[in-house]
Formats: sequence, C-alpha cells, structure tokens
Amino acid sequence: MPETPHLTTYLDPAHIALADAVEQFAIREIEPHSAEQADYIPQALDFLKRIAAEGLVRYVVPAAYGGVHAHLDIRSLCLVRQILARHSALADTMFAMQGLGSCPISIAGNDEQKQRFLPGVARGESVAAFALTEPEAGSDAAGVQTTARREGNEYRLDGHKRFISNAGIAGFYVVFAKTDPAQGRKGISAMIVEKGRAGLATRPQEVMAPHPIGELEFSNCRVPVANLLGNEGEGYSILLRTLESFRTTVGAAALGMGERALIEASRYTKTRVQFGKTLSEFQGLRFGLAEMATELEAARLLVYQAAWSLDYARKTGVSGALAAKGAERALILSSSMAKLYATEAAQRVIDRGLQMHGGLGVLKGSVVERLYREIRALRVYEGTSEIQKEIIAHQLLKS
Repeated sequence: MPETPHLTTYLDPAHIALADAVEQFAIREIEPHSAEQADYIPQALDFLKRIAAEGLVRYVVPAAYGGVHAHLDIRSLCLVRQILARHSALADTMFAMQGLGSCPISIAGNDEQKQRFLPGVARGESVAAFALTEPEAGSDAAGVQTTARREGNEYRLDGHKRFISNAGIAGFYVVFAKTDPAQGRKGISAMIVEKGRAGLATRPQEVMAPHPIGELEFSNCRVPVANLLGNEGEGYSILLRTLESFRTTVGAAALGMGERALIEASRYTKTRVQFGKTLSEFQGLRFGLAEMATELEAARLLVYQAAWSLDYARKTGVSGALAAKGAERALILSSSMAKLYATEAAQRVIDRGLQMHGGLGVLKGSVVERLYREIRALRVYEGTSEIQKEIIAHQLLKS
C-alpha cells in the first residue's frame, strides 16, 4: 500500500488506523477471492458479507442507526473505497452501493424509515440500490419520466429505469419519480420501493466488467405514502445532496485502481527482460512510471482535500453560514474537480500500465486487463466527466 503520512494534513490518526486495518482485511479476505468469475453475483454477495462482517459497512450509515460516525465521514468512505478498489472493483461496488443506496434515507428519511432500513444496511443484511437513470434521463436528471401518482394512501408508480446497480439483488430501491410532471425538477420526489412489490420487474444487463446491474420496470406498482422521503418535490434536492456526498468517493475508487496498475507495472518492468536488460532499465519506461506516480499523487491530494472540506463543512456548519462568501461554491468545485481528475488520471495510468505489459496486458484474466475494463465506468457514473466540467465551468462563471 502506498505510504500515507503526506496526507496527514487531511487525515486524522483514526483515518490512518482505518486505512491500515482495511488494507490488512483486503489482503486477507478480498484479494484471494478477486479473480473474475463468470457468475459474479454470488461473488458480489460474498464480498458484501465479508465487508459487513469486518464492520466496514457501518461507515455508510449514521451512528444512531448502527453506523460509526454521527454523520457520514467522507474521508473514511474514500479510504475504504480506495483500498477495496485496489484489490477488487466488485468489492468496492458492493460497499459503495450500500452507501449510495441508503444515503437518501440518511439525508431525508424520518426516524421510522431510518430504523426500518438503515440497521439492515449497516449489517449487510439488506442490499441497497439507487434508482435514477432512465432511457431519457441520465446526465439530465431532471428529465426523469417515471411517474408516481398519489391515490389515497399509496402512490402508483409507472416507468422504466436502467443501469441500476444491484437491480435484482437489492432489498430496496430509492426511486426518483415525478409526482408532479408539470413542475420539472421541482416535481421530482424520492421514495423507497421494497423488493417483491407487485408491479416491479427486474431484468439484468451486461456491461464490460462484472457488475450487478439491470433494468427496473414499474407497472402500476403500489407504494405506500409512508415510503416517501421528505416531502413531495424534494427529490431533486435529495439527489444532489446524495451525489455531493459520494462524488468524491468515486475519485477515491479510481485512485485505488490506478495505484494497482502502478504496482503491477512496477513489478513487471523489474522482472521482464528484453534486449539483455530489464524493462525498468529503459529510460522511456522509467519516465512513464514517474509520470504515472505523479498523476496519482495529484489525484490523491485532490480527493482528500475535497473529502476534508466536505467533512469540515458538515462538522462546523460552515457550508450554510458562509455560502454567500463562496464556501458552497468551493465545496462543489473541489468535489467535481476531484472526481473529474482522479477518474481521468486513473484511466491514463491504467492504459499506460497495460501498454508496459505488452501482449500480456491484453490477455484475458490479467490484472491490468481487468483494470482496463473496470476503470471505464467511473468516468461515466455519478456524473460523467463532461458533466463535471460543466459544473466546474458554471461555478467559475457565476457572477
């Protein structure tokens, strides 16, 4: 594991201890089981069981409902994701989705909803899912077409979601739907839909790397009004607050994957002999390794500076108090920059690491080949790189 003392500006001693503990856990419980499997759903659920048994899933929910911290500690989430992703992207996915899928409940749920869903998430007994994306709504979250029409004490949910992580294996879905289609984003609401409800059908989808993902079809699906998160029309705000919490952690996962590519490339160039000397003796490859390490260091600092800023703002209330002076703007900029740069840098690092392996790099089943497929999705989900650039530019140009 790369050394972390240079991050002590942003990490507390408890964070350093957490990182060490997660690394030892991942070496012991994740790495031996990380080989890609044709039927990866049992592997995914096994990873969640192991992560939960170690107590790591407790970091994604508040302490009052079985978690560790009073509020989500973004630096802890980043450290866990970074280290898990270094060993297995699938393990990272299962951890991350427990957080992303339950975060709207932590943010906007009432006590009854939190008591009903969050302890099971923390124990890994209930698999969480976040259901936003649709055929006509992805980057344009306000374009959601799924509707939830109130009829007495129920909503009638109709619509189609796709690219939903944990579709088919989740115990519940936080679904974003329009309760007032005429109001655009102001008409979006968030509600909890448990598995097994009549009118909910799931279909698996296949993507380039092992990932439990699929489609949801709602057809006259009846959902109790008691499952509404917050008030009608607050769904878009809940969505933004959730993504603000987890966007930086995507950069951390990308960082972990990039670190693994650098580790693999360094090992390989020290042992592979060509033209009578090891690859590590060729200046071009040495410079390549140096550039990879520098990109990862820049990503590491951006990610943990952003995570520290989010944690500090929540702890002190500085976000709301100083919004007029630019604090909120700075938080948005730092999290979007961290996600943008870390995911793009990791893609470059992994591509270069694969190139250093030559033919072995494209051999199915090699670590760098697996990383090459796994990293690609991180530049897309939770806000594409292009959306992050738009967010950054918008903040810079605001008068």
